[in-house]
Amino acid sequence: MVSYEEGLKTVKQGFILLCIVTAVEVLIALLGNGHIIPGFTLPKLIMYPVMIGFSLYKAYYIVYNFMHMAHEMKGMAMSVLMPMLLLVWGVIAFFQEGGAWGARRAQIEKFNAKTVKPAAPKPASTSDNTKQLPVKNS
Repeated sequence: MVSYEEGLKTVKQGFILLCIVTAVEVLIALLGNGHIIPGFTLPKLIMYPVMIGFSLYKAYYIVYNFMHMAHEMKGMAMSVLMPMLLLVWGVIAFFQEGGAWGARRAQIEKFNAKTVKPAAPKPASTSDNTKQLPVKNS
């Protein structure tokens, strides 16, 4: 059993750690996009994985300490943490699929622009001087 003082100390330490990691993430984002030092940017292949790593660390820390996985049996902890790997894999797979779909869509639009000709305008009807009312679709 953890005393109130020990629990409060753990929460304060976690809060400070998460604030520092978040501040570092924001600093990297601002620095990497040239908002702090004009003209200086970080390569995206460095900036994005570092930020993803910090975010995963924060998620792990929250699950481990504040969801009390540190005090559970190893099997229980793994049954909660392992599905997170499937979630990460799913996000990567959806981004990959979305990128492939976007590339394919651009290729189809380019093909359609070359092969599809615009329809010729219909000639105006002059046989009747009566006006036709528009038909409502229901």
